[in-house]
Amino acid sequence: QVQLVESGGGLVQAGDSLRLSCAASGRAVYTNTMGWFRQAPGGEREFVAAITWSGTSTDYADSVKGRFTISRDNAKDTVYLQMNSLKPEDTATYYCAGGAVRLDQYQGRYKYWGQGTQVTVSS
Repeated sequence: QVQLVESGGGLVQAGDSLRLSCAASGRAVYTNTMGWFRQAPGGEREFVAAITWSGTSTDYADSVKGRFTISRDNAKDTVYLQMNSLKPEDTATYYCAGGAVRLDQYQGRYKYWGQGTQVTVSS
């Protein structure tokens, strides 16, 4: 059984940084493309970033390009999302996703999901 567990969320001020972690266990989900999505209160879940199993290719939503960086450490079965220059509009529950075949912004192509970690950015 695959399990993804996010951590690292919290309450920060605008301009601050946070690093989210997603620890994977179970099947070799870490060999697949992993991603981060987020859902703001009252909003739909949206794509944030994705990374291939090798870590050599990444994709980002336009809203986070230049501020967020996705990375992975396959030896630790962990994916990270470094978030810099945070803005109040980044406030959301952030979800780790895994099991996609390739880089994809469509959440339906990810097989596995974590429970989410809350990020709140105050102005």
